[in-house]
Amino acid sequence: MRRILGHGAIALAVIGGCAPTEPSAPLPDGAIPFAPPAEYATWFERTEGCAAISGRFTAIQWLVVPGVETFNTDQGLKVGMWARRGDHQVIIIAGNYRDHEMVVRHEMLHSLIGERGHPAEFFEQRCHLTWETWTQAE
Repeated sequence: MRRILGHGAIALAVIGGCAPTEPSAPLPDGAIPFAPPAEYATWFERTEGCAAISGRFTAIQWLVVPGVETFNTDQGLKVGMWARRGDHQVIIIAGNYRDHEMVVRHEMLHSLIGERGHPAEFFEQRCHLTWETWTQAE
């Protein structure tokens, strides 16, 4: 799977630096709302299952930055990120990764744990949602 991505070092740095943005932090330029595909609800259920944490899929606002591999943020280049905006969780996905299960679920996991960083217990051991541990759908 990593071979398909072809951008291992960039992708690792990009997704490895995920963190919640401050409510006042700007969203990426060009980010537009989109309705999540039905498959995202299934992915969310899988992520709840591996994390053993329940969440509200409908509380997530979805944005995409169309036609890009990465987008710039105040924390550097990203393929995906999540942010808290009041009572809502916002997930932003680079357009080229909109259908990539690991990238989308990685951000879903951030929204479920609501915590900075990438605790190994969740991202590596339970859910396998890093470039190194991803082996396809769990």
